[in-house]
Amino acid sequence: MPAPIALTCGEPAGVGPELAVKAAEQLEGRVPFFWIGDPRHLPHSAQVVEINAPAEAMHVPTGHLAVLRHDFAAPSQAGTPDFANAQGVVDVISRAVALTRSGEASAICTAPINKKVLQDGAGFAYPGHTEFLAHLGGVERVVMMLACPELRVVPTTIHIAIKDVPEAFTPDLLDETIRITAADLKRFWGLSNPRIAIAGLNPHAGEGGAMGDEEGDWMIPLISDLRAEGYAIKGPMPPDTMFHAAARAGYDVAICAYHDQALIPIKTIDFAGGVNVTLGLPFIRTSPDHGTAFDIAGKGVADPTSLIAALDMAWHMAHASAKGPSQ
Repeated sequence: MPAPIALTCGEPAGVGPELAVKAAEQLEGRVPFFWIGDPRHLPHSAQVVEINAPAEAMHVPTGHLAVLRHDFAAPSQAGTPDFANAQGVVDVISRAVALTRSGEASAICTAPINKKVLQDGAGFAYPGHTEFLAHLGGVERVVMMLACPELRVVPTTIHIAIKDVPEAFTPDLLDETIRITAADLKRFWGLSNPRIAIAGLNPHAGEGGAMGDEEGDWMIPLISDLRAEGYAIKGPMPPDTMFHAAARAGYDVAICAYHDQALIPIKTIDFAGGVNVTLGLPFIRTSPDHGTAFDIAGKGVADPTSLIAALDMAWHMAHASAKGPSQ
């Protein structure tokens, strides 16, 4: 049995604390996890069991939230972030990584943070959560994957303007993205040779050069070289015909050229249940695919579906990692 999952508190003034409580209630012990944070930041009605070590999370009563206490500088007010608590948020992430790398936790699930608050309140020097985790993990390159039961997608380029995509989308970047993705699908999903579909950059995958040259100039040769190495890979595929149900049955992951090419299909298929997974780290990291939602924090209306899916996926990955490739 893997160790429990470490759930970071995220931004205390956001929806993270209340979603942690809802997740514990709805999971009913199916996924053992513990929340790292200040108990003062949880809803007053929360059923909490404070623990002294992660292993104790395996034995809390069903529906109760196991809490590994981490004191913050100040209480929190839902919807109103306090810069005094920014360093505590950063420290909780570091603590979760340390517990996971020591084996006391099997994975990290991160509640959403507010980068601006961390930058202003704690001098946070990273563009975001993922880059900080890469630093803590000692790696330079990681890959973002969005996943739900029906689809896994990877955007090769992420948060850049469309006009900048053709220059940023290079053979080296795509090659590295494919290799990292395949390695982690083996390691954390138990797939011995994952089936990879590559989306073309251009409409109709370039249509033989009529709508773009990237596919013919370098994508097809790169994919052929990887296939010769033993990768189960196909493409470049026309992006507009590769996401319907019959097409999805033919691959385990779709690697796309840019952000919206990947995220539109998965958010259409499962808007509430999508999970953000960081590939290429030396540990498992999942996250719900939403932000801090200051506008609804503390109102009791936040939907825990994505957090529950992220915890479920982390638990599945931990089991698959322990078993090794099985197919």
